[in-house]
Parts: sequence; structure tokens; C-alpha cells
Amino acid sequence: MATTSSSGSSASSPHGCPAAAEHDREVPQTDLLSPWQVRGVRLRNRVVMSPMCQYSADEGLANDWHLVHLGSRAAGGVALVFVEATAVTRDGRISPGDMGIWTDDHVEPLARIARFVRSQGAVPAIQLAHAGRKASCDLPWRGGAPLSEDQGGWRPVWAPSPLPFDEGSPVPQPLDQAGIDRLIDAFESAAARSIAAGFEVLEVHAAHGYLLHEFLSPLSNERTDQYGGSLENRMRLVLQVAERLRKVMPDSMPLFVRISATDWVEGGWDVEQSIVLSRELKHRGVDLIDVSSGALTPKARIPVGKGYQVPFARRIRDEAKIATGAVGMITECTYANEIITGGDADLVFIARELLREPYWALKAQHEMGEEPSWPIQMGYAVKRRSK
Repeated sequence: MATTSSSGSSASSPHGCPAAAEHDREVPQTDLLSPWQVRGVRLRNRVVMSPMCQYSADEGLANDWHLVHLGSRAAGGVALVFVEATAVTRDGRISPGDMGIWTDDHVEPLARIARFVRSQGAVPAIQLAHAGRKASCDLPWRGGAPLSEDQGGWRPVWAPSPLPFDEGSPVPQPLDQAGIDRLIDAFESAAARSIAAGFEVLEVHAAHGYLLHEFLSPLSNERTDQYGGSLENRMRLVLQVAERLRKVMPDSMPLFVRISATDWVEGGWDVEQSIVLSRELKHRGVDLIDVSSGALTPKARIPVGKGYQVPFARRIRDEAKIATGAVGMITECTYANEIITGGDADLVFIARELLREPYWALKAQHEMGEEPSWPIQMGYAVKRRSK
């Protein structure tokens, strides 16, 4: 656990992170390197590998790419390693390359990943998702345009209302009650398979303009039934999914929910509604809100910059009285540490910076004056001094 020196003095590393005064830190404090306990799961630090789509699966099946991609970050010192958005139904994928968990055949390839992540001292986690009206798109490095059935896409795509995501996007088919019931069942089945695969944390994806977020936002939800109109109604599906998952999950297993705290569009979903939702999710056994934003509409003007979403994590943590994770343009050890020490969030989710640097968490340990927890296969060589 990270601590401060008994004298209260501190040094600075060459990289700008606060460092220990030699090795005499004695007074514990909560910082980026502090362990975190949530239900029956203990994280070795506060650094999380955020779910990041790789668009490299075949019929949803994990492969060697995913093992190396996720395993290297576990070996690199991250505490919690999330598998990318994993589709609970075949037609709930963003693209034909998305990860999936809609059949039992998906379990063992994912279990292989979970076993390796755990062997490196990290906790394996998975994000469960349905793309909604943003489904059936090409791979992003091919432009990400909507795919017709002739091009390998599928129809229909599903949403709360028949409102396309963008010009040229397919008009989605609204889910009826039977479709909503099947969707909730699909999340439940996906959760059961995730538990069988050995994942220790589950996250529901209710952000970034995908199906559950579409139900939340009045910009994409024009329903007049019990799932539309009032905030209570628009929250209903997300809360039902959380309730169903909590029932099938062991009490010792944490449940997270990722939300977009705001649509960044007037009249859309906003942080005040996010606070209400977070309170309701807490009452239903959710342990942490993973706070992102945007992506419901391509017309949003988002002020992207260093830590631009962190204030939302702080407000939700303070006002909904629930643990939060901060994500978005967090690249520096110093800043990540300030998020934790300042009480803005309980965990820091690192995304693109972990693509650039798989050993970011080990470097953070070094910069904060700790002995990096290198895998034994590397540590003996890294630590050996030249004569």
C-alpha cells in the first residue's frame, strides 16, 4: 500500500509523480497504489484497464489477439482488466468483429483469458453490452459505416424508438415488451456464462449511445409506454437489467455500470439525471458507476481535454453516495494519483494510454517510489544491476 513519510516530507520523481523519501514511508494514505476492496474482490491498486473494443473476434469468439492484448496489461501491473464490450446477443454487436457471449461456445476462449489475467495478480472483468441502433457497422479501420445484409451486416437493428443514429444509418425497430423480456434474459444468460468463465467483476454497458443508453436519453427514446417519457420510465430497463444480474451473481461479486453522464446536448441525458440513476442503481446492488459521457448523437459538441469527465465522477460520488471510476484523457501518473487523493473517484480507468504503454501501471509504481511488481520472468533481469 502506498504511504507517506513519517516526517511529512516528500520527494519528486524525474517524471513528476510524488515519490517516497527513500523507503521510510510509514503513514498509510489512499492514493493510486492503495489496494481497494469491493465485496469479495481485492484490487492491488486503483488502476483499471478500461474496456476497449478490438474488433478482432470471429462470431464473437475470443482468440490469441485478445489473450495477448489483455494478458500483457495484467502482467503490466493493472489491478482490474476488462474485456471489451461483449455482446449479449449476436445482433447486439457493433460490428462483425465484436466479442460475444451469447452461446456456451464463447465461455472457454474467455475462460482462458480470465485464467491468465488472474495468474498475473490482476482481477479479470467483463463488460456486457448491446449496441442497439449503432449495431451492424463495418470495422472502424474500414470507416465504420453501416453494413447492409449483403455486406455482412444484419437487420433489424434494435432501439427504443425508430430513430436512426445518423444520416445513412438504418431505421431501428422498436423493441416491444416481448423483445425487452428477451433482452433482459440475454443479459442474465451472459452474466451466468461470464461467471462460468471465471470473471470476478461484471459491468453493464449503459453508455456511449448503445441500447441501454438509448432508453435513458429523451433524444433517442420517444416511447409512450412504461419505458418512455418520465425519468422513472426511461431508467426502468437499466434498473431491471441490474436487478436481474444481481440476483444471479454471488453476493461476493461486484457489479459495475458504465454510464454516459451527459449527452452534451441540450434536452438530452445529463448529470442531474445520472445522479438519480446512480442512486437507484446503488439501491439495486450496483457497487460502482464507471463515469463516461457522450456518443449518443454525432451532433454533440464535446469539450474533450485532460480529465474532462472527472467532474462528473466527483459529483456522482458525492451526491449519489456510490463509488465511481473516472475515465477519459487520463495519461499521466501525477494526474491519475490526484484523482484518487483528491476524492474525485475511487478507481481510474485507463484506456488509450494503456494501448500506447502496456506497462503504465508498473511505471506509475516506480514514479511513486514503489518497487514495481514485475512478473518474475522479467523482474530478475530488470532489477539486476550491471557490474
